[in-house]
Amino acid sequence: MERYQEIERNIIKKFRKQLWRPFIRGIQDYELIQEGDKIAVCISGGKDSMLLAKMMQELQRHGKFPFEMVFLVMNPGYNPENRQRIIDNAQILNVPITMFESEIFDTVVNIEDSPCYLCARMRRGYLYSKAQELGCNKIALGHHFDDVIETILMGMLYGGQIQTMMPKLHSTNFEGMQLIRPMYLVKEEDIIEWARYNDLHFIQCACRFTENRTVDEEGVSNSKRQEMKELIKRFRTINPHIESNIFRSVENVNLNTVIAYKKDGQTHHFLETYDR
Repeated sequence: MERYQEIERNIIKKFRKQLWRPFIRGIQDYELIQEGDKIAVCISGGKDSMLLAKMMQELQRHGKFPFEMVFLVMNPGYNPENRQRIIDNAQILNVPITMFESEIFDTVVNIEDSPCYLCARMRRGYLYSKAQELGCNKIALGHHFDDVIETILMGMLYGGQIQTMMPKLHSTNFEGMQLIRPMYLVKEEDIIEWARYNDLHFIQCACRFTENRTVDEEGVSNSKRQEMKELIKRFRTINPHIESNIFRSVENVNLNTVIAYKKDGQTHHFLETYDR
């Protein structure tokens, strides 16, 4: 059995409960994939997007209806070592990548105000554009459960708002395109365990702002998201169900007990209906 076949097998067998089941549940619960879709699975070279690619392959092979995929890698200006690492890992995993070049890192390198935010927006635009050019109607990103709950906390603690990372979105700039997050219910600790079990080594962010920083074995640098990880870790010592409770908080919003909320860009206040 080839190495990639062993990796495919343990996704379905050994990691069935941790990875495969929540992956399938997220796709079904949020209706992420329909028959006839052509999906650009976007690969950054990290553990999350590489696992996404493998699970999407398994879904296509064993799913109930047909859909198409391309495995899209955008090179925003990786150094040669990181670029080659992505190519090598794709070969190990038997993922047929389509790589295209951009100069995003050169564009944002001298920007001092929120370069990471700008970089992320530019990446998204390039991916949408290339996916549309290739005839795709959706792009799939590798965000996972931990990304979702960290986003909820960051919105509350730093943004002063309740919001989350949605499982799917219509593009506002690319007509007919959607973004989906098939690993929405998959936990990061299980992705890390999968990579360790298979002795797989992936790149981290690898941009010029982070590639020289000290990072831990999971590639985490000093950031607001890392603060949220540490905060959740401390919460977990008090309540082992803290992650699921944070997640459910945006599924169980009671508008009767909310002072104000926004809908389609318009703010609504509880006083509007208080005396009705």
